[in-house]
Amino acid sequence: MRQFDLAPLYRNTVGFDRLFSMLDQMVGVDAAPSYPPYNIERTGENAYRISIAVAGFTDKDLTIEVKENTLSVRGDRKPNEERKAAVLHQGIAARSFDRRFQLADGVQVTGAALENGLLHIDLVRETPEAKKPKLIPISSNGAQAVQTKQAA
Repeated sequence: MRQFDLAPLYRNTVGFDRLFSMLDQMVGVDAAPSYPPYNIERTGENAYRISIAVAGFTDKDLTIEVKENTLSVRGDRKPNEERKAAVLHQGIAARSFDRRFQLADGVQVTGAALENGLLHIDLVRETPEAKKPKLIPISSNGAQAVQTKQAA
């Protein structure tokens, strides 16, 4: 059940629709799946790494897709037919999963690697030239008048 109403924010702002939609999605965090476990770490000023525990999965069982600022990691493990032994205890989960991460604007996936049962996905935040800060020169009235006379 929602504790707060975002409707007044929708009425009084322009261009923040996506932000409020993300807040709406975050309300249901308690119902979010917890399998497989993962870590998100910062590896540099603009670099990040998501590490997902995927014990028992191979690279052929995993799919990574980026679409409209959403990173989707899917695992679909096929049953091992060549294994004839009966499993007495199965503590390692082998179920399929679909884990989604919402990426901020400008965050790009640079690579992925599977090692020691962990899927590492490297990300970097790239700021476009148009959004980088730039210095604007300040001219005085006298300098502006000189430039105007030269142009005429």
